[in-house]
Amino acid sequence: MGRSGRAQRTRRARAAVEAVSETVDGGLAELVPDRDRARAWTLLVDGAPQSHVDLDDPAYLSFEYQRRIGHVIDLIAPPGRPVHAVHLGGGALTLARYVAATRPRSTQQVVERDAALVQFVRRELPLDPGARIRVRSADAREGLGKVPDGWADLVVTDVFSGARTPAHLTSTEFLTEVRRVTKPGGAYAANLADGPPLAHLRGQIATAATVFPELALIADAAVLRGKRFGNAILVGSDRPLPIAELTRRAASDPQPARVEHGTSLTDFTGGAPPVTDAAAVASPAPPPSVFH
Repeated sequence: MGRSGRAQRTRRARAAVEAVSETVDGGLAELVPDRDRARAWTLLVDGAPQSHVDLDDPAYLSFEYQRRIGHVIDLIAPPGRPVHAVHLGGGALTLARYVAATRPRSTQQVVERDAALVQFVRRELPLDPGARIRVRSADAREGLGKVPDGWADLVVTDVFSGARTPAHLTSTEFLTEVRRVTKPGGAYAANLADGPPLAHLRGQIATAATVFPELALIADAAVLRGKRFGNAILVGSDRPLPIAELTRRAASDPQPARVEHGTSLTDFTGGAPPVTDAAAVASPAPPPSVFH
């Protein structure tokens, strides 16, 4: 049988595999099989895609925003070297699985408020028994407060409630806690979502600039121009970031992205003020067309 015939047979077999669903704290969680990959699933919560996991190949990142964070993970330390990572927001534990696959013997902490979602994911998409991944069911900021000073090589923030980032995870006070737990030379990567006029994104860059002296933003050009709603990855550190390599990798992705830094990022921020706890609001809700 030729390659196309095998692919068609695989897709037919996958089509026969049913999605599984369960009501969790955040709504209806569904795991939908990937018709093109034998043991891969997409997690949706109330119809909004959250994560994609390939149990046979956890180093495969399907979602563009996760692939961009994957570039940061690849570049925070020499290839294969174990790291300490904190993930705020768990989803299907895609990025924790990625770190475990690409950096064996890494030690990771995942903070996910939705305990029922964690149980559902771990039951249906089991973690590799050898992965050093501890999952704590707690509010992201509360869980971050339990991480020791200077413990993490990487802190990833990917927290959405009803498709919006909660207000208390957008402030200088929150990012000061992130900086506290990050080692010298470590990195912070945040998945941000915004659309025109990009006020939330500009405010988040200004907020991060009060805490991290080195910043970069990875995003689709159309999102940066305010043409559509989408994701942007904000990266912060106290050391110079690998801008050239991030730029090369982002440009080579199936959905190419730009990397803004330095003066161009400052200009993009447009004088937006930093966000404090007192003034923080949740990120804007995506338009319904984003998920259709």
